[in-house]
Amino acid sequence: MANEHTVLQFSSSSSSSLSAKVHPLVIFNISDCYVRRPDQAERVIGTLLGSILADGTVDIRNSYAVPHSEFSDQVALDIDYHHNMLISHQKVNPKEVIVGWYSTGLGVTGGSALIHEFYSREVPNPVHLTVDTGFSNGEGTIKAYVSANLSLGDRQLAAQFQEIPLDLRMIEAERVGYDILKTTAVDKIPTDLEGMEATMERLLALIDDVYKYVDNVVGKLHQITT
Repeated sequence: MANEHTVLQFSSSSSSSLSAKVHPLVIFNISDCYVRRPDQAERVIGTLLGSILADGTVDIRNSYAVPHSEFSDQVALDIDYHHNMLISHQKVNPKEVIVGWYSTGLGVTGGSALIHEFYSREVPNPVHLTVDTGFSNGEGTIKAYVSANLSLGDRQLAAQFQEIPLDLRMIEAERVGYDILKTTAVDKIPTDLEGMEATMERLLALIDDVYKYVDNVVGKLHQITT
């Protein structure tokens, strides 16, 4: 009797050659939405807008957050809000279409497959962008994924995320802003009192530097005249 071998294999329409490029504005926008998120929300989820370049690269140029609620691995998106925001954006930039979705945090989570399934109905082969807004170890890890089907023979078993190449290019001014964002990362917007306290601390530190500078100048003048 001949031996039969059943092979598990991944298949995706273009994951092997697909790549993505994300503009700095998208990262800044996602970080801002994360800081302004509702108190009960642990992460931010949203839609990615852009276009497909001539070489097939997914060009991610814009984004907007979508309200959601989640419990355990169950996620519910505000689909009406998502569609209304899409209409508003396309009135200004009609060439920008849905290219995928994003979430904050370190990599893919349990509920990601459910959200990706929704966006797969919005656009073929959507890109999933993950942004580490916590800037773990001083670095903001940004990754892009697409979904690949895991099949057993002709039978599709499940879908799994596969990472694809991601290009994050910045001009010098954008790089400076991004570096500042990493070093001054905050989890939530400070209250008025906290903001005033931080401002006063910076002001006192500045006054202290001025006093030291004046003392240094006076000391040098005293040495010259004696």
